[in-house]
Amino acid sequence: MKSYELVIFDWDGTLMDSVSKIVTCMQQMAGSLSMSVPSEQAVRDIIGLSMDEALKTLYPLLDKADFVPMIASYKDHYLTLNTTPSPLFDGSERLLTELAARNYRMAVATGKGRNGLNRVLAETGLGHHFESSRCADESKSKPNPDMLHELLEQLKVAPERAMMVGDSLHDLNMANNAGIDAVGVSYGAHSAEKLITAKPKAIITEPLGLLTLLK
Repeated sequence: MKSYELVIFDWDGTLMDSVSKIVTCMQQMAGSLSMSVPSEQAVRDIIGLSMDEALKTLYPLLDKADFVPMIASYKDHYLTLNTTPSPLFDGSERLLTELAARNYRMAVATGKGRNGLNRVLAETGLGHHFESSRCADESKSKPNPDMLHELLEQLKVAPERAMMVGDSLHDLNMANNAGIDAVGVSYGAHSAEKLITAKPKAIITEPLGLLTLLK
């Protein structure tokens, strides 16, 4: 594999094992508001999108104004009511430490909002690894390439020297749209069979698999 300078990570389902929590919180939000409850797969398919885009996909007949109480309810479940654990994946912390030791630069491009990303970076103690980040409430939602374009411009990295690592088609398609290479992870929201349709450079089955790939 060619030489890279910058590795850009998705967060949920890539570094943090939060897919189950997102699924149950979205389902509980729907139940608490007496709405149709989306299937697990339907929620997995929207992970990585901004909340507005996610809700528009799940509930296409609703107006944007209808999303306000839904988002508030989802946040209540995610932050307070839902106790589903969302630990880092085994190997995530070691991966970032080893990449830093090898002088790779790192950033995050996530469907989380800024407050949510700041919270998990503080809770996990991993924030110091990342030079920059872009969130769904600061840029256009994946798979639009704006997040990646903004990171590359800010960090002064050419597209061919950057790699996107993510667990969903939205991540890989965003990378394709930005003209940068991508690696899919098969342990998050989408299966390897689905990820391969976006033609990533590789698919890894655990976080530390990226180290082997970059050797």
